[in-house]
Amino acid sequence: MQISVIPGDGIGPEVIAEALKVLRALDQRFALGASVTQVDLGAEAYLRDGAILPAAAIDTLAHSDAILLGALGDPRVTPGILERGIIVALRTRFRQPVNVRPCKTRPGIPSPLRDVGPTGCDFVIVRENTEGLYVGTGTSAHTGQQTAVAVHTSITTMTATETAVRYAFTLARQRRRHLTLCHKTNILLDAGQLWMQAIERISTQFPDVDVDYAHVDAMCLHLLQRPQRYDVIVTDNLFGDILSDLGAGIQGGLGTAASANLNLDGSAPSMFEPVHGSAPDIAGTGTANPAAAILSVAMMLENLGHADAAAACDAAVNNALQQVNTSGTAAFTRELGDAVVAEIG
Repeated sequence: MQISVIPGDGIGPEVIAEALKVLRALDQRFALGASVTQVDLGAEAYLRDGAILPAAAIDTLAHSDAILLGALGDPRVTPGILERGIIVALRTRFRQPVNVRPCKTRPGIPSPLRDVGPTGCDFVIVRENTEGLYVGTGTSAHTGQQTAVAVHTSITTMTATETAVRYAFTLARQRRRHLTLCHKTNILLDAGQLWMQAIERISTQFPDVDVDYAHVDAMCLHLLQRPQRYDVIVTDNLFGDILSDLGAGIQGGLGTAASANLNLDGSAPSMFEPVHGSAPDIAGTGTANPAAAILSVAMMLENLGHADAAAACDAAVNNALQQVNTSGTAAFTRELGDAVVAEIG
């Protein structure tokens, strides 16, 4: 099992160090045969070499079974250069059409919502991962003037939409058999109609899954009022990005929010990453929560067929979160990683 690791920027290397510590413990217990290769991508490499995604890095990543990413982003680099040049580029190049973001409350991390207890939130956002406004072209004119104009186009294809919808139905069948389409069909008429058509067509193959619909603005309200109502939510790229941060807030913060960018046909590696960013303001303080990175390892192992190791990792994080003071002490990052390793045994 060959794992390529991109530690990234800011707190990325710190949380990834703890995730790899946990991976080594899991490897010893479950004989995973994991081999880790570090890939130097991110702000430092870009500022040093002037290259965003060099061919050698792509080749290393392409020959791995999975990719583990820390976080990207640095105040020294113009926003968007690293994010689009690496993250979006890898999702596209390695044909990762589905992004999966579980939103789940965990012991030791209280939800800010009054009526949501340790088991009160457990839904998954399935996000179309390669289209929408994230990959459409943009242009601008009269930059810097009062007459400045900016135009961004959004791309929606039936092929990519059906891929995300089918995955969401399959996942819902494995869970509580309820699927919600989230879009803005009353304003984004053409793209919304395409999503509705995909739902209607594929739903006939999953008669045991209940389906409903919510506008994205209403969904933001419903998630806060009654997150227990939802099981699997499928949506487009931009809406999924926004809703998953809301979901992370409901579950108690980005510190336990993991995600997967899935290649579904085995033609390239999938990529796993915490939802949080590089948080340069706390980099080096030892206070970053590594749980999201560790839980991303659990998602990676599940995807690679190591369900027992994934379950042990998830349970170890739950137990460790109840033992370690999560208030942000100077040694929290390392302490939580050590506690998870101890739980794995």
